[in-house]
Amino acid sequence: MNIFGSFFDILSDKTANERGYFFTNRLLWALFIPLFIEQSLEFCVGLADSMMVASLGEVAISGVSLVDFLVQLLIFSFSALATGGAVISGQYLGNKEPNKACDASDQLVWFTTILAILMTVFVLFAKSFLINILFGQIDQDVFDTANIYLSYMAISIPFIALFNCGAAIFRTMGNAKVPMLIMFVCDVLNIIGNAILLFVFGFGVEGVAIPTVIARALAAIVMTGFVLQEKYEIHIHRTLRHKFDWSLLRKVLDVGIPYGIENGLFQLGRVLILSLVSTFGTMAIAANSVGYAIGVFSVLPGFAINLGLTAVISRCVGSNDYEQAKFYNKKILLNVFLAHLGINLIIFALLPFILQIYDLSPTTASMASEMIIWHGIFAVLIWPIAFTLPTTFRGAGDAKWPMVVSLSVMFICRIGLSYVIADFLGVGVFGTWIAMFIDWYVRAGFYIYRYFSGKWMEYRAVGNGAY
Repeated sequence: MNIFGSFFDILSDKTANERGYFFTNRLLWALFIPLFIEQSLEFCVGLADSMMVASLGEVAISGVSLVDFLVQLLIFSFSALATGGAVISGQYLGNKEPNKACDASDQLVWFTTILAILMTVFVLFAKSFLINILFGQIDQDVFDTANIYLSYMAISIPFIALFNCGAAIFRTMGNAKVPMLIMFVCDVLNIIGNAILLFVFGFGVEGVAIPTVIARALAAIVMTGFVLQEKYEIHIHRTLRHKFDWSLLRKVLDVGIPYGIENGLFQLGRVLILSLVSTFGTMAIAANSVGYAIGVFSVLPGFAINLGLTAVISRCVGSNDYEQAKFYNKKILLNVFLAHLGINLIIFALLPFILQIYDLSPTTASMASEMIIWHGIFAVLIWPIAFTLPTTFRGAGDAKWPMVVSLSVMFICRIGLSYVIADFLGVGVFGTWIAMFIDWYVRAGFYIYRYFSGKWMEYRAVGNGAY
């Protein structure tokens, strides 16, 4: 009975109200629900885009999908940098230094924008080289399509960076509604633009690229307009003259760069696994693809909540209140468990109908079903500890240790064991999923040790005792 009472106290507002903590349940839901909607929209728009591209034929699908992989790398990298800025701004906010929080946001926006512009120039000049290096020898028509599409996507890089910075700043203030609404409007305009250029004017791959660039530009401009408004607790200053505060910028990068490296190499690891999966034949590739497509939704609540958890923990750590940080860590971990339980029960119930949409052969459908069910089970049992707990560390400023653990475990367990179990032991494509589940358990073990060791509480970047 005490266990259930403890769970109730954590999930309710009782403890937060009694101790005067920062976030009531109402404030947490106001942060997490818009994030969940925003992440859901992103996946749905990606699905709609892929369906429209499919109307252009296999060459277009191949060229666009190859470039989208590179673009995803860039998005994850800028999102990681934005997380670094959000952590430092949040800690200053918790330490009751809003001016410093604004200064940290200034450093983030200026550095990220300059870096994004330089990256745009590099990609535009080196796009042919990048396609050859990343994707090897591909057919000339696929190369030409990828080259055209990458030219447009390169132009959108600064807009991706700016929107991510602005969104991270608003989440730090506990306001995820503004980024969600901006993203919603721009996503709808993107889909409408794609449909008009493709089906009305008969454009080729440019019909997908141009609306995407315009939508991202609009999102960045509107987001920047909001971030410039001084009525918000964290804002950036209205000036075209900027002087870098290297001490402050270093604090931002100490969180952003390790997280960026972790995200980038994680995507590379996925490519290495896919290269192994491709050796098991067409049915294995199809089943694996469907398994991943549906598996994303089984952990979507966790991905969304993790974005908000950074803001919550950084505010607590900034005020040097680690008891409050531990409380919200437990509370949000429990919420992720419950959210994953709910969404996976829905997926399991709808799975037969979902698989019918893909029109798979009975053998392929059986393989995909096995992957999805086991992924859903472990998404409930271990994913929150393996992926939400390190978010608490990053919110406290402890980003390097999770990076080292994540990359070490990924290369040893997820990649190394994939080849051992799937290939050497002859398990086949499901062996790569077994290796992934082992990866989750191993990293979870390391993170549990880190949490109870208390080492993550030594990285506060603001106030007395800051490193």
